[in-house]
Amino acid sequence: MDSYLTQTVFSDPGDLDVTGLPRDPGELAHLVRDLIIHRLEGGRFGYAVPEERLHEDAESRYVTEILRILRERRDAPLTEARAPEERFVGTCRDFSLLLCSLLRATGTPSRIRGGFAGYFVEGFHEDHWVTEYRLPDGSWRLVDPQVLHASYALDFDPLDIPRDRFLLAADAWRACRSGTADPSTFGFSSVDTLRGLWFVRARLLQDLAALNGVEPLPWDGWGPRQIMDDASLTADDLALMDAVAAGEVPDALAAVPDTITSYTTYTGVRQVTLRRSAPPA
Repeated sequence: MDSYLTQTVFSDPGDLDVTGLPRDPGELAHLVRDLIIHRLEGGRFGYAVPEERLHEDAESRYVTEILRILRERRDAPLTEARAPEERFVGTCRDFSLLLCSLLRATGTPSRIRGGFAGYFVEGFHEDHWVTEYRLPDGSWRLVDPQVLHASYALDFDPLDIPRDRFLLAADAWRACRSGTADPSTFGFSSVDTLRGLWFVRARLLQDLAALNGVEPLPWDGWGPRQIMDDASLTADDLALMDAVAAGEVPDALAAVPDTITSYTTYTGVRQVTLRRSAPPA
C-alpha cells in the first residue's frame, strides 16, 4: 500500500461519500477553494469573519472536524460552492490538508508540505503550507488551492507551483545555511519576532512530521527544547538540522510525541494530546 495514498488520523474524512467527487487534482483543488476562507481573507470576499470563527475553526486538527463544521453551516454536497459565511474559516494548512484528504480518498497519493512562499510579499519568504501529489510517472507536483481565488495575481499556475516560488522547508534550510538566502526573510512578514533560522527549523520539523503521518497545525511544537530565536540555536542544533535537510533523519526525531505544545494566537500556549486513531464513524 502506498503510504501517501493511505489516510492519516488527521486527513481521514470519516464516512464521507466520495462517489460524487471529481478525480482530477485540479478540479478537487478548485472545490476546496470554494469550501474554505482563510481567516485573513475577509476583505477579499467583502465579508467580516465572526471573531469566534477566527480561532474556533482553525483549531480543528482533523478533516472530520472540518467536514462537520461545513455540514453545520450548510448541509449540501461538497461540490456546491459556498458563500463566505457558509465556509470553514481556516489557514493555508487547512486548504492543504482537506485537498490532501480528498486526493487520497479519490485515488491520488498526496501529502501536505511545509515551507515558504515567495509569491505573497516581494522579497520575503512567507510561512505557508501547500499540497503535493504524485503524478502517474512518479514525479511530484505542488499545488496551492488557497491562491486559486481570482484576487491573487500570480505569474504562474497555482496547480503546478515552480519549486523556486515555494521552497520546501529543507530547501529553505539549506539555502539559509549556505548563505544564498537571508534567514531574516523567512517567517511572517507582518511579525518581526516570527522570522529567522529558528523559524525555518520549526517548519522543517513540522514538514518532517507531516511526511511521517502527523499533519500539524502551523503553531504546533514539541521536543525537550523549544527554540524561539536564532541566539538559542547551538552547534549541535545546526548540525542536526543539516542532517535532517539532507534526508538523514534519526528515528527519535521522526516520531511526534502524544502530547505537543500549541502556541496558538487566540487561546494561548497549551498542551494538546493528539488523537492516535480515528473516532468511530
